[in-house]
Amino acid sequence: MDKKTCVDCGVLNCHKGDSEYPDFCLTAELSEETVEKVRRLYEEEENNKVSVISAQIENEFYNTYTRVEEVVEFSKRMRFQKIGIATCVGLIDESRVLAKILRKNGFEVYSVVCKVGSFKKTEVGVPEEDITRTGETMCNPIMQAELLNQHGTDLNIVMGLCVGHDSLFYKYSHALVTTLVAKDRVLAHNPVGALYQVKSYYKKLI
Repeated sequence: MDKKTCVDCGVLNCHKGDSEYPDFCLTAELSEETVEKVRRLYEEEENNKVSVISAQIENEFYNTYTRVEEVVEFSKRMRFQKIGIATCVGLIDESRVLAKILRKNGFEVYSVVCKVGSFKKTEVGVPEEDITRTGETMCNPIMQAELLNQHGTDLNIVMGLCVGHDSLFYKYSHALVTTLVAKDRVLAHNPVGALYQVKSYYKKLI
């Protein structure tokens, strides 16, 4: 059996500190050395700035700002100038709207679609039988990251990259990354909907 971790906890004492930690609590198991090692990372200039500004935005606009507004506010307070958009070709219209909003707020926008510099999926070993529904043209998230790196973006926004492709983009992006859209073709890009419906329509998941 897997070791119990945070999803198995019904106390969440780490959140408010008004109870006791369970026997398997990760916080309670932390060594002073590990805590201090991680705490020091927050002293690094960028990490500290991101942490402080994120907390301020959460506090000031809790339940009032949409995520789009939070991204704009975060970028302003971080004094970013160049914003990258790594978009799925299927969300190009939404990305155009996002670019318009960002430009209206004074940012330089550099967008890269997922098919940029694309090649055939079979070139990386995808079997022919696995491209019958979605076509032979491969998405190129590493190239998206590379082009945004070359442009020197301060923040990159992911707009609906496929599962796995987004992981590669995060891996190769030099700039900080935030996700505005998590792709879910079935649920109108609202993947948490499957979790809300797990006792009814999506009972098959468990």
